[in-house]
Amino acid sequence: MSAVIKLPGDDGSGYESSVFQQIASGLRARSWCVVPDALPPQLAAALFEQVRLTDEQAFAQAGVGRSQDHVHNPFVRRDRIRWIDGSAEAEQQWLDWSGRLQRFLNRELFLGLFSFESHFAHYQPGDFYKKHVDAFRPDGTERGARREVSLVTYLNPGWQLADGGELAIYDEAGAEVVHKVMPAYGTVVVFLSTEVPHEVLPAVRDRYSIAGWFRVNGSHADRPDPPR
Repeated sequence: MSAVIKLPGDDGSGYESSVFQQIASGLRARSWCVVPDALPPQLAAALFEQVRLTDEQAFAQAGVGRSQDHVHNPFVRRDRIRWIDGSAEAEQQWLDWSGRLQRFLNRELFLGLFSFESHFAHYQPGDFYKKHVDAFRPDGTERGARREVSLVTYLNPGWQLADGGELAIYDEAGAEVVHKVMPAYGTVVVFLSTEVPHEVLPAVRDRYSIAGWFRVNGSHADRPDPPR
């Protein structure tokens, strides 16, 4: 493990860089990492306040697939989402934190991450997202930016095991669950988008999270081709 580095935006305690190092080490060792209480408390509080006060009409039914293949399929997923554009202060703070993580991972793991997108997700009681991977392995023909690293954080104060809603992480073959993550407030999960099958299990209360993806350039052109 390399030395902990103080990053721009860190509060000087070294906690943020320690969290980022845990994430990098987890990705290097097993393609995924779970860090409880990873999100800075002030940032977690601001994001929770925003999602709590957001009108439910601002959320849209989530779909599966990309571009022309994008469809709504309630048998696969039933959550509702609202994309984060940085227009609110809490959102900009989240994008700043994610940007610092992106730069750290590029420096530590040479991933070439160059863009990021994310959304709030609201799972009502009984909602789920069946087993899936966030991106298919590139086959040499894919164009455009593709998801390389997935980032999830949870905004659920006082969450208990009996509330359900765990993130089930499967082995690479998707045959067995190797870990379950309780969606507890401030927990951060990071994993390689092409290599980690996962599933969101139903909960008995409203469940809030942010899901995001760092992308790499999958274009054959010489210029970057960011997501649209």
